Amino acid sequence: ASMEHPSVTNFRNYIRIKTVPPNPDYDEETGGLDGMKNFVKSDVFKKMNVGFALDEGHANPTDNFYVFYGERTVLPIKVKCPGQPGHGSQFLTNTAGEKLYKVIDSFLSYRDEQEHLLKENKNLCLGDVNTVNLTMLEGGVQYNVVPAELNVGFDIRVSPTQDLTKFEEKITSLCKSAGEDVTYEFVVNKLPQASEGQNQVTCVEDGKNPWWDAFSQACKHQGVNLEKQILCGGTDIRYLRQVNIPALGFSPINRTPILLHDNNEFLNEKIFLRGIEIYKTIISALANMKN
Repeated sequence: ASMEHPSVTNFRNYIRIKTVPPNPDYDEETGGLDGMKNFVKSDVFKKMNVGFALDEGHANPTDNFYVFYGERTVLPIKVKCPGQPGHGSQFLTNTAGEKLYKVIDSFLSYRDEQEHLLKENKNLCLGDVNTVNLTMLEGGVQYNVVPAELNVGFDIRVSPTQDLTKFEEKITSLCKSAGEDVTYEFVVNKLPQASEGQNQVTCVEDGKNPWWDAFSQACKHQGVNLEKQILCGGTDIRYLRQVNIPALGFSPINRTPILLHDNNEFLNEKIFLRGIEIYKTIISALANMKN
């Protein structure tokens, strides 16, 4: 029997790391904290000597194809609003509900500002601005009791163009405007620092990155017209960028509505088959690139 190629063995080891024992923290959808984040630090990964990574993208409803050279930082946070508890029949002061109202109002006002920027500047895409969405509410004992604390959760996505230190100052300011004792915490992880590579993007300028040149030339050979963007969501590829591996997100899917995590997500047969041919050209070009 022929011996298995070392890269295949490494891949099998990676799959084993990802799936045994079952752990939701391995999954990209929950942050990949015990999956790809740890895998890129392992000796197994380092021995693979990875020079470039090709990750998923998503569909483009036009004739063009998206290619993503960076992504936003995912920062889900919980804001805690303590206050004076008591009976619901009174006009209590300094209540958790009043502070919660101010927090929600200030965060959603910031959301409106970012949405306005996107709508007013046709050169921007969703990945170029920050999004804030209220996703969780916690608290309460019963209807006639004013609670001692109410919490609210926000899904926040920060563009690579944003200074993360200044953005945290913005979060702190929004919380303090609701009350000096209003605090927040990052749910998934601490605020990443620029030194950790969290905000890195891959160069997509012609003649400045040989991996990009090989990729883009292969796309031209296939008649693929690319739209370069920052990915609005988040994938495991950020962990490779953190260790200075150039990476692109690309799915050869055009003329298809964007239905991520939606009902009836579909892919036309002809688009699927053409995508295989596009991938064959791209992967061959990348795998045979000369130093």
